[in-house]
Amino acid sequence: MLRIKNFFKFYKPLKPKIFVWSYLEEFNKEKKYIYSSIKKVLKSGKLILGPNVENFEKSFSSWCDSEFGVGVANGTDAVFLALKALKVCPDDEIITVSNTAVPTVSAIVATGAKPVFVDVEENSFLLDLNLVEKKITAKTNAIVVVHLFGQMPNMDRLLKIVKNHNLYLVEDCAQAHGAMYNGKKAGSFGDISAFSFYPTKILGTYGDGGMCVTNNESHYKELKRLRFYGMEKTYYSISEGYNSRLDEIHASILSFKLKNLDSYINKRRNIAFRYDSEINNSEFIKPAIINSNHYHSYYLYVLKHSKRDAVMDYLKKNNVFVNISYPWPIHIMDGFSFLNYKDGDLPITEKLAKEIFSLPMYPDLSYDKQTKVIELINNFEENNNSTK
Repeated sequence: MLRIKNFFKFYKPLKPKIFVWSYLEEFNKEKKYIYSSIKKVLKSGKLILGPNVENFEKSFSSWCDSEFGVGVANGTDAVFLALKALKVCPDDEIITVSNTAVPTVSAIVATGAKPVFVDVEENSFLLDLNLVEKKITAKTNAIVVVHLFGQMPNMDRLLKIVKNHNLYLVEDCAQAHGAMYNGKKAGSFGDISAFSFYPTKILGTYGDGGMCVTNNESHYKELKRLRFYGMEKTYYSISEGYNSRLDEIHASILSFKLKNLDSYINKRRNIAFRYDSEINNSEFIKPAIINSNHYHSYYLYVLKHSKRDAVMDYLKKNNVFVNISYPWPIHIMDGFSFLNYKDGDLPITEKLAKEIFSLPMYPDLSYDKQTKVIELINNFEENNNSTK
């Protein structure tokens, strides 16, 4: 008995770890339906490009206020195939941003076209529309606009730019399921729009997956050929094509989760609103909502701090693990040195890479965990960052 008493005298329970993202809480609530969806596919005898893919293509594109959807292997392929369907050529220039995930740019490079980077706004982290037209040349074919962290830029203004210069518009919506501008959803503005269903996304599966959506029937038919070796109804290639198919199992999972997508987004927004209202440490700069025309779906909740690394170390010591998006701008990565950019070419992008980080954000992040994150942020002091 004495040993037991001594154990509890010195025992300190482990503090729970809080991660920037987790699927486990959501999966534990939904696993019965997920397992049922998978089982039905496995018993159907059809694993690739069957009824589940077709049904999900229709339901997701409709949810995005678009007419057609083409399921593909991942979000990178979605951007790549969108550009190929728009007949992008090796000599073309494609305007985009460096403050994005590498796949946005690697997809452009894979077409043989040249990415041309435009800096971003410091408050929104989005494409700076004041700088776009300065980068347009006779070789410019398209703009790949990145709806970053769950928010869109001023689409009215962007559409005027592409119309005035006779350019294509591809929306990279990998982080913006459900984001809206003037009540119109991300993915419904561009000639073709690209989505990712990677597990961390607002609508994510348990593996890779992606989709192109469009309101143009010609683009739709071309995308369907491109994803399957340039084939249509028979095993005969009639044009250039690739292997990029969303499979039946992931489509069935995504169809189930699509029914809950509005709920997922509402939960994200509620967490963001709580962060907005209860984080009161003036050392941190919170996400900017551009204006009432913009509906943020909060793929990430991003803060800025000039001593970002110290903040992250402090949070880690307290079992809160946050994330950096993105620690290195693409234009200065070794893998893209052939584009001949250098330090200082995109000053805002480079500054943000040193300051921004993402707080825990996923639909089933518990109230207690949110409270812990908020308390830690509020108690951080730049000159005394261990504890308070």
